[in-house]
Amino acid sequence: MTSEPSSMFEAMYAGAEAGGSKPPWDHGAPRPQLVEWAEARNLAGGGREALVVGCGYGADAEFLVSLGFRTTAFDFAPTAIAGARRRYPASEVNYLVADVTDLPREWQGNFDLVVESLTVQSMPPEQHSVAVRNIAALVAPGGTLLVLATTREEDSAVKGPPWPLTRAEVEEFSNGDLVMDQLERIENGAWWRAELSRARDHHG
Repeated sequence: MTSEPSSMFEAMYAGAEAGGSKPPWDHGAPRPQLVEWAEARNLAGGGREALVVGCGYGADAEFLVSLGFRTTAFDFAPTAIAGARRRYPASEVNYLVADVTDLPREWQGNFDLVVESLTVQSMPPEQHSVAVRNIAALVAPGGTLLVLATTREEDSAVKGPPWPLTRAEVEEFSNGDLVMDQLERIENGAWWRAELSRARDHHG
């Protein structure tokens, strides 16, 4: 079950490496929706820990390093991780292969900033809840989760991939003490941008 998305992503990246079309979500630069969010907050890492979920070729992760975060980034697809390391040979990012449905236990509650951009929606819908729960668990006390996803109306059918997220699915990231601070519909309604935070005094 958990191998399905990873084999699909791996096939897409392997095809791109062999000269085929690049994955549709890769545009060679950090996501504008992330950059805009960071600039609006004058975001500075100050040596804090950041994690990029489903990092692909690493543009978002490299952006966070440039802001001063100690950055870890992972992807299902080994070819993507190999590609990221090749693109940024002097990178300070810790690039790893990992499966969002089965993440290392020691990552839980460990990251001051977690960026999830388009990963959950690229997975089959029956895996969304476990992926959302696992991503939410990564956020440290006092930390922030940024979720970027394309939008879908609650009652619309979709034949994925991708499976864009409904408002209810985005709201699922908010559970327990991970609180939704802001949920915006941006890009003429085509994207969600959600910012969530965990209370600093949480001891889980």
